[in-house]
Amino acid sequence: MTPSTTAKNVLWLDPFQALPKTTAAQLGALGLVVRTVSTLDELNAFLGWAHALVVRLVDTHQLFLDLQNLLLERQCALPIICRIHRRQFELAITVMRQGALHVVPCDEWTLPVWQQVKQAMVAAHQPQGGNSEKGALNAPSYASPVARSVVYVDPTSRHLLALAQRVAQTQVAVLLQGPTGAGKEVLARVVHESSPRARGPFVALNCAAMPEQLIEDMLFGHEKGAFTGAVKEHHGAFEQAHGGTLFLDEIAEMPVHLQAKLLRALQERQIVRLGAERALSVDVRLVAATNKDLRQAMVDREFREDLYFRISTFKLTVPPLRDRQGDILPLVAQLLVRHGQSGRVLHISQEAQTALQNYAWPGNVRELENVILRALVLCSGDTIMPAHLMFDDAAVTEMWLDAPQEAQMPAAMTFPVNSGLSLAAGSEDGDATLQEGVKNSELQIIMAAIKATDSRNEAAKKLGISPRTLRYKLAKLKENGHEVALH
Repeated sequence: MTPSTTAKNVLWLDPFQALPKTTAAQLGALGLVVRTVSTLDELNAFLGWAHALVVRLVDTHQLFLDLQNLLLERQCALPIICRIHRRQFELAITVMRQGALHVVPCDEWTLPVWQQVKQAMVAAHQPQGGNSEKGALNAPSYASPVARSVVYVDPTSRHLLALAQRVAQTQVAVLLQGPTGAGKEVLARVVHESSPRARGPFVALNCAAMPEQLIEDMLFGHEKGAFTGAVKEHHGAFEQAHGGTLFLDEIAEMPVHLQAKLLRALQERQIVRLGAERALSVDVRLVAATNKDLRQAMVDREFREDLYFRISTFKLTVPPLRDRQGDILPLVAQLLVRHGQSGRVLHISQEAQTALQNYAWPGNVRELENVILRALVLCSGDTIMPAHLMFDDAAVTEMWLDAPQEAQMPAAMTFPVNSGLSLAAGSEDGDATLQEGVKNSELQIIMAAIKATDSRNEAAKKLGISPRTLRYKLAKLKENGHEVALH
């Protein structure tokens, strides 16, 4: 891309409100042409047109990181101007350190401020001293990818993220501990992407998902002809991760006899393929994860003590989701962005927010994702209500469905789908007929699933709920006067 030395075209990304007419007029008076976009996909389509990006951030700098990664993938360097509320000093400092060209309070878009921003944009496009090429950019350089699609908003999570980023700068082995579904692999990727190995491969292997007889082959590979069916050589996970990071999930499930071979590979930094006679040198950084107590596993002689001390140089504990409530609603925003339909704006009612935050989440982030997927199926309008939240614990679902609904909808949280991971508070008016509409839509979805399957168990599976929850939903619908046909 070779823009002119004077920045003229600006992409304006604000997931929370439209571009004010007064601001648009000020931009036009300065000779800036602005195109508003609401999603990263839209922004990506017009990157070749733009000379600068303006983005509004709320609460976290995740959207800024996503923009940086997008620019890195497209191999273009555009200045990014961030609009941030004046109370969020730490966020402003963070994005400036990450490479933002300019930060301006989102409530102070006066003409003098715009003139300063334009001057900064023009300066970012000036050719450097020894470069005579017209349009050469003097924008921030992005040497390596930054961690993306992660949510660390709760103070506990922020502390964990800071530790992970610090240990990432070393070469020590890392052991991640935490319950199933809490996000250990996400943290492992943060360690990789924050390390000097970020441009190397990240190879993940689940030790519990592979048959015992295949784990050794998956780890170390094999030579052609090593066994029946080995028609060509195979590079194992160690070779694939050479120069990068090897992530071994559920390492406690690894058979004891393979633990000895893994220990030797880590100590010698060499592996031997199945059927090979010579060793191969490998350069990998190991990150392991487990949801079990490895010390108890050592007492039970299920895990080698020497391997434990080799892989646990630095231990990071990922708390269950119930212990980091500040992450719940940002995760909901992320999941709606990931799974929602482009262009669809969804609201989360205050009651639904309360239900999500008060639930214990025994299944952690994986269970949260299931609940949001079900809500997207059940919600035919633009507001997710408690009636759309089908928890794995049917008793909790019943409690929220039986809760009295107000005729006037309370304050809602707005999530523009595919527009970034930030949150915004807003309001939505509604009336009692909305609840009836929700029930009708829910009935239609449930009955369609029943008609398309041979049993209620299959229908429940298709809907992503338990048979017990389906029986409860049908009974409640029948109590409310709906005609429910069962097979």
